[in-house]
Order: sequence, then structure tokens, then C-alpha cells
Amino acid sequence: MKNKTFIVIAIVSVLAIAAILALKPFAKKETVVAFNTIKVEKGNISNTVTATGTIQALKTVNVGTQVSGIILHIYVDFNDKVKHGQLLAKLDETPLRTQLEQSQSAVDQASSQLHFQEATYNRLKILYDKKLIAQTDYDQALYNFENAKAALANAKSALDRANVNLKYATITSPIDGVVLNRAIEEGQTVAASFSTPTLFTIVNDLTQMEVQTSVDEADIGKIIKGQRVEFTVDAYSDLKFEGTVSQVRLQPVTTNNVVTYVVILNAPNPEKKLMPGMTASAIIYVEEKTNTLLISGKAIRFTPDKAYLTKMLEKMKTDGTMPKMPSGPPVNTGDMPQNMASGQNMPPAGMIPDGMNADPKTKTVWLKDEKMGLRPAVIKIGIDNGSTVEILSGLKEGDEVVISVGDKDVKEVVKKSNDGPPGPFPF
Repeated sequence: MKNKTFIVIAIVSVLAIAAILALKPFAKKETVVAFNTIKVEKGNISNTVTATGTIQALKTVNVGTQVSGIILHIYVDFNDKVKHGQLLAKLDETPLRTQLEQSQSAVDQASSQLHFQEATYNRLKILYDKKLIAQTDYDQALYNFENAKAALANAKSALDRANVNLKYATITSPIDGVVLNRAIEEGQTVAASFSTPTLFTIVNDLTQMEVQTSVDEADIGKIIKGQRVEFTVDAYSDLKFEGTVSQVRLQPVTTNNVVTYVVILNAPNPEKKLMPGMTASAIIYVEEKTNTLLISGKAIRFTPDKAYLTKMLEKMKTDGTMPKMPSGPPVNTGDMPQNMASGQNMPPAGMIPDGMNADPKTKTVWLKDEKMGLRPAVIKIGIDNGSTVEILSGLKEGDEVVISVGDKDVKEVVKKSNDGPPGPFPF
């Protein structure tokens, strides 16, 4: 009994070994490629330009004086609100009033002289008409009369100037606003001989500010009026302030051979948290879309290996699934696999290297396909910020797009026919 059992086991073992040896020529080890994919999803995308600048009031006025003197009284202080025409300070008027009185005396003297010269002229003119005096005496009387009129005019001008200077001793606000700076103290002497000294700095409504930023020449072409802006300041690092681009100035600013342009940002300040002089870090949104189709930028930069493309095309030709090459301008075939360049196996629609696309917004991406392994798709892109790309057409939400090649799995595959390997196409 034991001998029979042993014989049966031996026969089964021999048959099993024979089967393995028989099937060995029909099996081979092949590498199957795994692909890393990402799904097309909806989201928000933007293209931005960063800039730094200084917060300023819309209007800043330096209030000075056109006359020299001693500050007698100061009526406002830092941060005080002022109205147009409100009294800010007063200079000592004593020397100015003295000058005014002197000018008035000069006018009175010139007026008396004019009356005397006018009477003399009228008297001599009667005698001259009767030819009782010489021509020389008449001409001298006329000259003195005209000279007296000019002297009176000069005296009156000096009197007007003295009156104006006296008014300059009263410093008033030229605008409605807030006193940002007071550069004087009572009793201080100010001299206006060569330049106008600044007494006060007044800014208008602080609920509306602006940010004066510097934008690099490489980015200035993207900036236009009305673009949305977000910026932060060090004083409120956890807050984001919003505004818009209000002006792009054409005058270049060159510093150490670096060219920048001044861009003014409108900055509403209803809570008055922003103060003049703060440093702002701004983000200018040159392009932005919300709730649009997006994929990773890796997808449009991914290109399968040429050997993989060649095998895939051969399989498509064998299966009779090779589509015709889309019509279009001639392309450079230098970067295509040899059998593709020769026209023996033309790629399917969309399987065109990006460099051959006439439209720079037309790109080729690769979708995961259970039958072929990969399937090309031509897409139209919109905003591209480097990491994420907007899809305008060619894909739908949920599509799996290949972004890279993963690890390669070595599997024992039974060769059934010469038509190609089963399952996902091997590398």
C-alpha cells in the first residue's frame, strides 16, 4: 500500500515538473510601469506680483511762513484736527507793524510831494503858454511832477507789501486735515530769508490712504489700473488690508543699475489703523479666477519616455486603433521617435510635443487609461502660476492626469499570443 502511494506521489511530482518546464518558454518577466496621477478639481487660481512700499496720505501739505520772526503763540498740537483757514500759530507782529507804519509815512510824504509838484507844474504851464518862461523851466516842472507820481506809486506798493507781510504773521491751515507734525515751539525764531521754513505738516483725511510701491521692470508690464491688491504692515502682521492699483507712473527710478517703477495703491483706512510712513508688503493680483478647473503644473510638463510611446504606438497599430494625424502646420520631427518621424506610426490627436503647438496656450497632457496605460489629451490653458494651471477646455472635473512615473513592478506574465502583453501596457 505504501509503495503504491509513493509511486502516485512520484508520478504527480514528475508531471508537475514537466508542466512547469513546458510552460517556461511561454512566460517572461516584464516591467509594468506605475504612474502617479492627480485629479482635475475646481478651485481658485491667481497670478501675482509682489512689491514693497510706504503708506502715505493722499495729500500732505507743509505749512511754512514767508516772513521771519519770533513764534508768539501756537494754537494746535500733534494729531489735532483742523479746518481750512483755522489759526495754527502767530508770529510777533511788532517789527511788521513798524514796517507798515514806515510804509504809510512814505506814502503820505510822496502824496504831499506830488501835490506840491502838481501845483508848481500847473502854475508854470500857464506862464509857458503865454511865453513868459523858458522851455527849460517848463520841462523841469513837468519832470518833477511825473517823478512825484512815480514816487507815490512806489510808496503805495511798499505799503501793500507791508500789509501782506503783516498778514503772513498769522499762520492758518490751507486744508481740512490732521496735524501730522509740529516743527516749532513758542519763542522760537524762524528765518525766511533764503527758504520757507516748515512749521507744520498737515495731512488730509486719514480714512483714505495710499501705498507708494516700487515694482521691478520685469513685472511692470503686468500691472494695470484697477487690479486688486492685498497688503500687510508690520504693526498688524495678522491682518490683511485690501486696495486697488490707482496709478502706474511712467518715470523710471534707477538705483544701482536696477530699474523700478512707482505704482500707487489705493488703501481704504476706515478704522485709521494705517499710519503714514508704515512699510507695506503688497501682493498685486494681475490675474485671478474662482471656481475654475485646475491641475498641477507638473501635468503639462510631463512627457512619457520615447520607448514607451513607441511600444504604445506599435500596439495601437496592431490593434487597428491608430487615429489619423490631425491637420495643421508642418512640425519638426527631430524630437519624435524614429518610427513616428518616418510616418510609419503617426501619433494620435494630441500626442504632439508642446514645442510644436502653434498656440502657446495649447498643451498636451496624459490621462491614465486601463487599456493603453496612457492616453493623450489636448487642452487649452488659462492662468499659469507655475505650480497650478487653469483648464479652459479638454478636460473635465475628476479626470486623472499623469504627473510622473512611479515605481516599476516586475511581474511574471504568461505570453498568450504575439499581439502584445495583456493588461496595462508594459514599459
